[in-house]
Amino acid sequence: MLTESATRSITRVGHLWLDNFRCLQGVDLDLDPGLTVMFGANGQGKTSMLEAIAWIARAQSFRGVNDAPLVRRDCDHAILRAEIMHDDRLQLFEAELRAAGRNRVLCNKRPVTRSRDLHGLLRIAVFAPDDLELVKGGPGTRRVYLDELLAMLAVRYEAARSDFERVLKQRNALLRRGVRDQSAIATLDVLDEQLVVAAGELVRGRLQLVDRLGPAVNAAYAALAEDGRPVAESYESQWAPEPLGLADTAEIDELLRTALGQHRRAEIERGVTLVGPHRDDWKLTIEGLDARTQASQGEQRSLALALRLAGRGVVQDLTGTPPVLLLDDVFSELDSRRSSALIRNLPPGQTLLTTAGTIPPDVKADQVLRINAGRVEPAGR
Repeated sequence: MLTESATRSITRVGHLWLDNFRCLQGVDLDLDPGLTVMFGANGQGKTSMLEAIAWIARAQSFRGVNDAPLVRRDCDHAILRAEIMHDDRLQLFEAELRAAGRNRVLCNKRPVTRSRDLHGLLRIAVFAPDDLELVKGGPGTRRVYLDELLAMLAVRYEAARSDFERVLKQRNALLRRGVRDQSAIATLDVLDEQLVVAAGELVRGRLQLVDRLGPAVNAAYAALAEDGRPVAESYESQWAPEPLGLADTAEIDELLRTALGQHRRAEIERGVTLVGPHRDDWKLTIEGLDARTQASQGEQRSLALALRLAGRGVVQDLTGTPPVLLLDDVFSELDSRRSSALIRNLPPGQTLLTTAGTIPPDVKADQVLRINAGRVEPAGR
């Protein structure tokens, strides 16, 4: 079970060095533990600053690209170094991202070969303009949101997701080839049980998470939208007769086994796996109406931001450590009323915020940075 942490600690990015990371060159600065605002024209490197910090936490870009585009054009590698402060303890993260070939990643001078080995080093919550897809996009965007939060909470959920994706790939390959003899049937039986084990662990984690997220999302949306309309959610699986809840966790494995048996013929005929969490959806409603299709764009943006703030809060409650909050061009996505509501409800802790326009007067920044042509320098208001 996901249980609340009894301890409280602070983790943040202290000193940051970047060179040839996208357009950024010669970045060498201390980051404030509070609110840092970064401003500049579009295309100057503001989002890249957030992307670099996110790479430390996830060993991948939050913009959905591979590592090669992160290296500045005409360069063969980029350097990313950061001091991560965990209360009074310092950890050194170093990465050499290569335009071709394998990256070199070190933590405290020791090689890191898997992203899961960085678990707990730095947790982040990112809001980007594309986050509107969290609400109006297909189920896959919401599944990724849940699984990224689970990966921050416990390594076993990232392992379960990885195991499930591996089994799913093997099972789909077998189904595409055709299940025509006893040997193939026996192999499918083995893969079915492996799928149940990995999928069951992943779904139980998702259900425990959404049980915590539901009230937090509703509260965050109420603070941002200020319209009194409640947000609700349901976890829906085609392999379960009704939306799943926390009370169903003990039955997940049996539900999956039953559904696999019922759909085996259809899966063999179609050559694809039809049963599993890769087809689930976490549906969101505002005052009973489907937020994906019936909410206004302003409501959808507020709800997307509420999802990020709520996720950050739940991770803080369960780990005892508040994730660093990264807000990319957030004011361009919100009207003035919602922008003011966001500013009032920014949680304590390290936050980095970018804007291409003027900094709103009610933003009380602890640090202001100007970014121009890949260079970063301190600036006044």
